[in-house]
Amino acid sequence: MPPLTPFTPKLAVDYKVLEREIDYIIETCRASCISVTGVETSEYHYLSLEERQELIRNTVAMIDDRVPFVVGISHPSFKTSVALGELAEALGAAALQLLAPLRPFGGAPSTHDLVRYFEAVARETTAPILLYLNPGPGAEVSVPQTIEIAKMDRVKYIKESSRDLSRVGRLIVDIDLAGHARYFTTMQMLLATLELGGSGATMPPPGALIARKIVDAFNDGDLVRAAAIQREFCLFPHKWMGKGLAPVMKAAMEIAGCPVGDPYPPFEGLDADERKSLAAYLKTTSLFEKERRHAVRKKAVA
Repeated sequence: MPPLTPFTPKLAVDYKVLEREIDYIIETCRASCISVTGVETSEYHYLSLEERQELIRNTVAMIDDRVPFVVGISHPSFKTSVALGELAEALGAAALQLLAPLRPFGGAPSTHDLVRYFEAVARETTAPILLYLNPGPGAEVSVPQTIEIAKMDRVKYIKESSRDLSRVGRLIVDIDLAGHARYFTTMQMLLATLELGGSGATMPPPGALIARKIVDAFNDGDLVRAAAIQREFCLFPHKWMGKGLAPVMKAAMEIAGCPVGDPYPPFEGLDADERKSLAAYLKTTSLFEKERRHAVRKKAVA
């Protein structure tokens, strides 16, 4: 689960706030693994290489061996990705998270391009690789291309960002159930992924807390409860996504009682009306389940 990066008024990483967030992810969300600078929602792309390396080191220190972690090493230059990979390995990363790259001069990458790119990184690193699929910042990778990359010896995990059930189902069958790599999706696809035999999903907090409750219900065999909680992702975060995922999740963290600040400027966060409507919705979800149960008990006693 990727932390959201908090920034000070001078736009440095606010490590005091980040430490509180890491505790929230581990202790409240009960994350199975943390992705350090792995996805765009972490806003690591605003940092220099040195600042990004510092963020990786400090985040790993805050995790303090409480859960495994993977480190995002995506960069337009595979040589820089390798350098980040070497740092990640020295820190004990369970895997290296690497975005399927765009061709820097335009055009869709071929299967050969993609395989050669991952081979180039694999030759100079040793940790397992987590293939990160997110068209836009990265390449749009077809189903056959994804299967081909998943067959590479070093690629052990895949993070899928699409919400395409037909694609997800096919890749669960041909990758995860076929034994090539463990296949993870995102919050809107979590329960469907579990039911089809996939390995789970990744998402930032506080969505990670809702996801934990879905996984717990699924593991307990309570599919009715799992489906009821999964429906919370039908509106959240989609209904407020006009400004992007990071602004929605940062606003949601403030509502959840673990504020991590606003998005990196010049991009705006949610306005007052959007925050109000988001708060009203989240108060009805499992994020505030204990508060609702407590309120019901108090009303019954009264």
